[in-house]
Amino acid sequence: MKDIRVGIVGAGVMGVSLAHALTATGYDVSLYDHDAEALGRAARRMRQAGRIARLGGAGPGASVEQAGELYCVTTLDKLGDCGVVIENVTEDPVAKEHVHRTLDDVLPATAVVAVNTSAVSISEIALTTRHPDRVVGAHFMNPVSQSTMVEVIATPYAASWALETMQRLIRTAGKESVVVSDATGFVINRCLMIFINEAAALLDDGVATPHAVDRLFRGCLGHRTGPLRTADIIGIDTIVHTLNVLSRAYGPARFTPSARLRQMVDEGHLGYKSGRGFYSYVTEGDEK
Repeated sequence: MKDIRVGIVGAGVMGVSLAHALTATGYDVSLYDHDAEALGRAARRMRQAGRIARLGGAGPGASVEQAGELYCVTTLDKLGDCGVVIENVTEDPVAKEHVHRTLDDVLPATAVVAVNTSAVSISEIALTTRHPDRVVGAHFMNPVSQSTMVEVIATPYAASWALETMQRLIRTAGKESVVVSDATGFVINRCLMIFINEAAALLDDGVATPHAVDRLFRGCLGHRTGPLRTADIIGIDTIVHTLNVLSRAYGPARFTPSARLRQMVDEGHLGYKSGRGFYSYVTEGDEK
């Protein structure tokens, strides 16, 4: 399986985290972004990806030297030789649909295209393409190297060969996968966002500190990082956006972002990537 090249669309936090994890396990990766400066920052972010992974403990690939090659490209047609392409652009269905329609003109029909998203409908993306049978969801957790599991989303249109190819890639990258049906938030974010939202509300209620909340989750529930450290790694802006998507899908009673989360976004305290969230971080990625 590692004789195929993997394409990654988007050199943001998740794209670089994916590139880091896949090259560490031996895959050659073509990382695309239209922004040449973003690609120029990719090597530095690859190093940061390792440090982020270690915030929550070692995981598969977290301490492995890069074994595969990384190729940075600025046009999507450079992904034409990839057997699997994983799209990670902003959580905007319109932007994602544009990328997937372009990939139709670039990739052979036998290539698998995965949508990596927190909550966007995989079915809606698939139906904008000429090959909805090859489009699957692949919800990787950030940081990718730390997580042992990937949530794979099957639409009603996904072919068994596409799902099997995606699961095989995940397995040969040292991870496991579970296939679920396409629904807003899937399994992980539909549950995780409630935990994070309530944990943030606990701070406003004066019940506990971030350290106390996360320590209890680690000690009592075996959670590797705790909900608030997890939120910092994901990005507080991404948390709020995902809660808003879930609120529109399932109603505001469970998913309205807490006042604390909204305030943090307004103040630019977005977590690890901004240097401050529920915790503060120095340049090298260590907590202050």
